[in-house]
Amino acid sequence: MLVLSRKLNEVIHIGDNIEVKIVEITKYKVKISIEAPKDVKISRDELLGRK
Repeated sequence: MLVLSRKLNEVIHIGDNIEVKIVEITKYKVKISIEAPKDVKISRDELLGRK
């Protein structure tokens, strides 16, 4: 596992075609945007029944 620290508006690139950007930081939440090809499946753990 890789753990990174990012600040507002900083970006992480995964491979050549996936971009993760920090778009908002509040006291209890971090909002991110993910740009990836349509064939890449993106899911949240709670929707998959994981903890």
